[in-house]
Amino acid sequence: MNATTIEILPTGYTLRAPREEDIPVVLTLLRETDDAEFGQHDEWTVEDIRHDWTTIDPAQDAWLILTPEGALAGYAAVFNQGHGKIFGDGYVHPTQHERGIGTAMIYLCETRARELVSTAPEGARVSIGFGANGLNEQASELFTYEGYAPIRNFYRMRIDMTEAPEAPVWPEGVTVRTLATGDAALADQRAVFDAVEEAFADHWGHVPRSFENWIERTHREDFDPRLWYIAEEDGQIAGVSLCRQMTDTGFLNTLGVRRPWRKRGLGMALLLHTFGEFYRRGQRTVVLGVDAQNLTGALQLYERAGMHVAMRFTSYEKELRAGAELATQALGD
Repeated sequence: MNATTIEILPTGYTLRAPREEDIPVVLTLLRETDDAEFGQHDEWTVEDIRHDWTTIDPAQDAWLILTPEGALAGYAAVFNQGHGKIFGDGYVHPTQHERGIGTAMIYLCETRARELVSTAPEGARVSIGFGANGLNEQASELFTYEGYAPIRNFYRMRIDMTEAPEAPVWPEGVTVRTLATGDAALADQRAVFDAVEEAFADHWGHVPRSFENWIERTHREDFDPRLWYIAEEDGQIAGVSLCRQMTDTGFLNTLGVRRPWRKRGLGMALLLHTFGEFYRRGQRTVVLGVDAQNLTGALQLYERAGMHVAMRFTSYEKELRAGAELATQALGD
């Protein structure tokens, strides 16, 4: 993997690991790839890429594919989520299609993933997954040819507010606050983590996470505790909306309600509260990601709140080792 070329690369193209100084060109690649695929792009930031690279070893888990002239033709990375779930992520520059770059990136990610199989718990099923534009037939054909199967669809939901959203109606006894700061911050972060893990335990594909890995998000330079909204009743966390400000867009990263508080309107209240806070800050667009077949009805909630599907993604998967599936597959798993 440290070689500068691999046989399936086009003649003259080279391969190397990314470095800190490569972040600007990688950022441009991500944006231009999204623009070509969707007619819009996620508001990728330098901090997004830098944070990704703190969760992997770029020297082993990420690659740049360069043209003979040294321009960036493709970028790929692999992420070991633990519990047998490994994800590959790859982007081909729009000018570099149909040259085998996508095939090369699948090869790189899958080869590295096979080296990581032994890190999964004994007896656990291990798989590698990729996401792609759900409307891209060429991507579907490529993954099918490489032995991957489509297993799930995901949406990027969006709302563009032309006026202030309606005020939230909180369930009786529920109040909302932001994340504690100062000496109380760590304990509050731990309580939020526990609530999120419980809320997402019945979401498809969920695997238990460690607090230490999860809390890394608060170490980002763009982390703002005032954008973590926590709903409580009698001192217990009932639900959360964890957000961050992107350049021109509010991003709702995590919306979760614990089971005892479901079907009481708390999810809608948190969502409207989030919209209202971003609107108050002068931000008119809010986006989030959702499983299109979400087990708890999240998609319908977002649509009722006025959001629409802006991007469609399909998740493709290949099994690397048979075994017991540790990720949630159905309610009650």
